[in-house]
Amino acid sequence: MTTAGSVRWSVRLGVWAIRLLATTWRVETINGGPLAEARRSGTRVIFALWHGELLPLLWHQRGENVAIVISEHRDGEIVAQIAESLGYSTVRGSSSKGGSRALIGLMREIDAGRDGAITPDGPRGPARVFAPGAAIAAYRTGALIAPIRAQASRAWRLRSWDRFLIPKPFARVRVSLGPLTSVAASSPRDAAAAAPRLQVILDAVPGS
Repeated sequence: MTTAGSVRWSVRLGVWAIRLLATTWRVETINGGPLAEARRSGTRVIFALWHGELLPLLWHQRGENVAIVISEHRDGEIVAQIAESLGYSTVRGSSSKGGSRALIGLMREIDAGRDGAITPDGPRGPARVFAPGAAIAAYRTGALIAPIRAQASRAWRLRSWDRFLIPKPFARVRVSLGPLTSVAASSPRDAAAAAPRLQVILDAVPGS
């Protein structure tokens, strides 16, 4: 089987499995009011989420006009196509450096009227260390950082660098949003310096 064919079948299987599993979850949203108000007012946000909690959060924000940064390696291609099947726009590459092609692509998506999403510790870690890309994108676009996390009453954990979370069938999944946060800065360098503060905010949101 060709590589393209392998990816295609992996995507089909992944989409089927995620939909079958996620439709059994009992999902509760905590502190979703400020996000709803921002969307009503046309204020754009950039979701900041830890890579290990990506799966339930992809499901939670499906079909909500969000563009997400996904890495360019082979596994990233599968994740990107699954995300697109759930209604996301995807931007390929790493957002860890302020001048990266992926970060520029994300800013264009936000300027076009979409919300954004970044895993600031992805695609390879270190786990739960906030790289500056999200802060720089927020500074350049005026979007607000929306810290978002997930936890599940019952879940599997992969033996990966991020201990990837997969809620089990019929799990109670709680999605919590932190305060929408602006990045006020005078330059991209100053914006990047906000990353440790944003990490503290994200870590304060209840998660797994």
